[in-house]
Amino acid sequence: MSIFKTSDGKNYLPVFIVVTLCFALWGFANDITNPMVKSFSKIFRMSVTDGALVQVAFYGGYFAMAFPAAMFIKRFSYKKGILLGLGLYAFGALMFIPASTKGDYYPFLLAYFILTCGLSFLETSANPFILSMGEQKTATRRLNFAQAFNPIGSLAGMFVAMNFIQAKLNPMSSAERATLNEADFEALKHADLDILIKPYVAIGIILIAVFIVMAVMKIPQKEEKSSMETRNLGATLKRLLHNKIYREGVLTQFFYVGAQITCWTFIIQYGTRVFMAEGMTEQSAEVYSQTLNIVAMVIFCLSRFIGTFLMKYFKPARLLSIFAMAGFLLLLVTIFVGGRIGVYSLVAVSACMSLMFPTIYGLALGNVGQDAEVGSAGLIMAILGGSVLPYLQARIIDQQTVFSMPAVNVSFIVPLVCFVVVFIYGRRNLNRVE
Repeated sequence: MSIFKTSDGKNYLPVFIVVTLCFALWGFANDITNPMVKSFSKIFRMSVTDGALVQVAFYGGYFAMAFPAAMFIKRFSYKKGILLGLGLYAFGALMFIPASTKGDYYPFLLAYFILTCGLSFLETSANPFILSMGEQKTATRRLNFAQAFNPIGSLAGMFVAMNFIQAKLNPMSSAERATLNEADFEALKHADLDILIKPYVAIGIILIAVFIVMAVMKIPQKEEKSSMETRNLGATLKRLLHNKIYREGVLTQFFYVGAQITCWTFIIQYGTRVFMAEGMTEQSAEVYSQTLNIVAMVIFCLSRFIGTFLMKYFKPARLLSIFAMAGFLLLLVTIFVGGRIGVYSLVAVSACMSLMFPTIYGLALGNVGQDAEVGSAGLIMAILGGSVLPYLQARIIDQQTVFSMPAVNVSFIVPLVCFVVVFIYGRRNLNRVE
């Protein structure tokens, strides 16, 4: 396939396949975690805001480690960055074992933080590596193609969360758990935690196997090394900060990731409220909401392949602005119409989000040249939006009612604003490149 070849005929396809596997692996971590906000809230008898600390720890790890990851790549290579990422990911997943034994909430947050430090290394290494695996003119298409496998991992994460965690937790509702005495609560909590940790332990073992495969894979020395040469870091940062396309891309990525995580995390709260009003039990409503979240991810996955295909005929910036406007309109339905129609509109938003992350990423790095690795770190740090904005939305949800409307409905104004930012970035890039 031509998008995997350089002008001198080097074929990157074998390396591309292995690195693309990492996209699926971090997709799994992202989307087994989103439903855990609701699960931890029930298990530890906490508010939605306290449960959202899962996302604060998860995406905080991305933010904290992105720049060190870029420096590591500069000193060593893309391959070593991916290996360190796999190692930290596995270590964080296996830390769920002692966290469960202790039975406290905060050790889980530490485990999530370490796990996502590994994901930060993976994304900071893999994204620019994919961009470099061929001609510059096909770089955004190539990254979209690699990112298309990310939701496959996400689907697996959602499926595991629904069938091996949510469906297996004790069906006692949050209200019933609140009435338990301390001894009964502790017994129930430890039983539920034993269920919750098993998928994380399993993925930790799988990651060790992938680490071994990656470690023994031979990558040509020239292509394995980062394109970052030893040069003045201050000058690099100055160039990036003066690059409007890049600077605005980092800001846009912050809001996009926030939109993605809020929509996929709080569809559980939104759907649970709707379906309990129809007569479902809390657990049944949660599981059904997660089923719809899986449908949303299938739509996301298919739409990403469609979006990648459409980029043969339309500029990425044009598609980005169109998809952002569609997402904005669907969220208006979610907020103001509500009910099942609101749930289905929220599911459909995933089709609009499908090409946003890699397209923003590709546009932002499109003209940074040899500053790509430091630039990549800035874009990965922007994933902090997945930590800040869900916490903000959770605070709104905990109000129960806002302006005489269900607070969970009103809370989706957070991703609504995010899509406005993405739309503006798409339009501004359209004017620049067309």
